[in-house]
Amino acid sequence: MDENVWLAERFEEQRSRLRAAAYRMLGSASDAEDAVQEAWLRVSRADTGEVQNLAAWLTTVVARVCLNMLRARDHRREEPFDPQVVDAPAANPFTAAQGGSGPEQEAMLADSVGIALLVVLDTLTPAERIAFVLHDMFAVPFDEIGPMLDRNPAAVRQLASRARRRVKGAEPAPGADVARQRRVVDAYLAAARGGDFEALVELLDPDVVLRADQFVSLTSRPVELRGAAVVAKGAHAAAPRARFTQAALIDGAVGLVMMSEGRLAVAIAFTLTPEGRIGGIDVVAEPRRLRALEIAVLDG
Repeated sequence: MDENVWLAERFEEQRSRLRAAAYRMLGSASDAEDAVQEAWLRVSRADTGEVQNLAAWLTTVVARVCLNMLRARDHRREEPFDPQVVDAPAANPFTAAQGGSGPEQEAMLADSVGIALLVVLDTLTPAERIAFVLHDMFAVPFDEIGPMLDRNPAAVRQLASRARRRVKGAEPAPGADVARQRRVVDAYLAAARGGDFEALVELLDPDVVLRADQFVSLTSRPVELRGAAVVAKGAHAAAPRARFTQAALIDGAVGLVMMSEGRLAVAIAFTLTPEGRIGGIDVVAEPRRLRALEIAVLDG
């Protein structure tokens, strides 16, 4: 059999696994597919005669491509953010600034991996993310990760450990009833995903107040909505985007994080009344405010 044909067949056998690894490293299905394609271009031009473990070698190639993409992404993130804000009527803070519904594949991948995990991974440095994903999720030894990061195994171990602590996050806020908060937030998300208007109204205090910054509403001013029916109507309209939303620990309390193209796009914090209803909702999309939040994955 021709060597190129053999290599192409072996690569196709590994494609699903390589794409899964790339998705966890990049958080975007389209970026992951691009990374795998770029890896194939490199592999097809390489001399594989000395390769003993082809699967491990292919993982390394994909990881190097992803590392370059993450570094380029970090560079773009550091560029000044100059949004074009329009002075327009207040938009629906649940549906604005989301870029529309994402592909079905993206939603399924995000659900399978965990949106909150992807959001936390995006806060890591490229080296931390590569070390954590390869070692903790794909069992790649530290001594194999080291060369691609130009670090020794001990340093890579520290990177993965630091990333692990970020994923776990800080402890809940003192006195916070996390189990109670999560029941309410999970019920809210389920009602939003299912478009259940009546269930949303039942979860909301009659005098609930929702506040969203101007980056959520794409206007020159923040938006404020009052009353259970008005707030529920907005959440009801956002059912498609709720598929890219998951509960997470935000600054020690249970809230929701929404992802777009592998990045944290919106964070939603809740205030509960003594009766256990939602009395306040704070929707944040302003980049600096998002970066200041401490987000962690909830257990279970």
